[in-house]
Amino acid sequence: MKTKILSKLIIATLALVATMACQNERTNFPSPDDGTPRPYVIASEGTFSNTTTNALLSAASLDGGSIGMERGLVNDGASYWVFWGDKYLYALTYNQGNAGTTRSYVMNSDYTLSARSAEYAVRRFTTVGTYENFVMTTSTGDGPQELADENGFLPKAILVSLLNVEDETYTTNNTLEEQYLSENFLGNGEYVTLAGLEQVGDKLYSAAVPMGLSQYGVKAEGGKWVREGFEDLIKTEAGGSGSGSYKAGELQWTQYPDECWVAIFDDETLQNKRLIRTDKISYAAGRNKSQYYQMVWGVESGDVYVFSPSYAKSMSDARQQTTLPAGVVRIKAGSMEFDDSYYVNIEALTGGHSFQRTWYIGGTKFLMLMYDSLFEPGMTMVANKLAIFDAESGVLTPVEGLPASETISGFGNAPYTENGKTYIAVTTTDSYPAIYVIDNNTSKAEKGVTIEATKISAVGRLMPF
Repeated sequence: MKTKILSKLIIATLALVATMACQNERTNFPSPDDGTPRPYVIASEGTFSNTTTNALLSAASLDGGSIGMERGLVNDGASYWVFWGDKYLYALTYNQGNAGTTRSYVMNSDYTLSARSAEYAVRRFTTVGTYENFVMTTSTGDGPQELADENGFLPKAILVSLLNVEDETYTTNNTLEEQYLSENFLGNGEYVTLAGLEQVGDKLYSAAVPMGLSQYGVKAEGGKWVREGFEDLIKTEAGGSGSGSYKAGELQWTQYPDECWVAIFDDETLQNKRLIRTDKISYAAGRNKSQYYQMVWGVESGDVYVFSPSYAKSMSDARQQTTLPAGVVRIKAGSMEFDDSYYVNIEALTGGHSFQRTWYIGGTKFLMLMYDSLFEPGMTMVANKLAIFDAESGVLTPVEGLPASETISGFGNAPYTENGKTYIAVTTTDSYPAIYVIDNNTSKAEKGVTIEATKISAVGRLMPF
């Protein structure tokens, strides 16, 4: 998301020596090369004098003060920043047009940041995660030409990218033998995309999100998979744009909005799976344009919690709208089935409001990015409020102390949690962005370090080699 701050804040160079009248004076942080411990890393973006610069900043603390971009490690930016533990930071950029390349960064022994040598042209992805020594991405796209049907239609396949963090290698499942077909993934003829990649024990969990029938799926077995009464949903011509584009002959979006499936894979190859289903919630994915946000999370006890924002309520056709409220279910540790005794109706706790994203922040608590309005077909909603959900007690508590919601234009992709506190980047329209510090027990937020930039994308911690 491109964010602009008020013109009075924009200054001509990245030297950024001026501060706003209401802002604290810049903290006198140590110089970048004096070896002072500065383990926190902040991915920032600044647009000044019509020039955009991306910089990785390091900090000794996230609790206050301000930092200018001129002392950061300049980089090409990223579609998505991923911390692999506290060892590596990956700038994931999928290779579309001139989007650039993916590379990773480390903290040196003197607490300076540097890029590692390898660069990768990572293909398009819609979800991100980690498994063992891999940073993983997946998307759903056309499968191998060898499997085209008599009409020339290609089956959909899950396209996997694996970045081995230790070996600095990049591999994909490009060959026919490595392809993992997405068609009829759930046994109902529809193809799926994966949302979230979460390692729990030695297994890999992901939500399998049904996407409807591809051209291949509509024609398969003489049209067997088109539900009776849904025939008119098959597209007669191509249209749409971006993530909502479609081809003639497709049945776009699922015919089964009132169920949720989770796939449990043996490992990163996705070659073996177990599917489990519940009809208590709709599919478990938050969505924003082409991205499918993680809603499946393992916690310290080994339990797995699965969230559904009931995004299918926003579908334009009533047959494809879910009747189920946004909610949470659970898979108990050691089980391969949903726990029938556990269900929480999130909408009942919020007066009907849902959420776009969730993040695990320790114990049985989750940070949730909430929408400002109810789901309505065709309605544009804004996700600009935070809440903490305690899955054990079933209590949802709004976060207090953030900027006014109408001034919030974005949050960082991945908060950082330590010592019972969660640090999240908040970008606003009327001031420099800042890291806010949330007490996980009280749900109270305080403003931490301010970044003299236009946007903060990520915050985390790296330890020196």
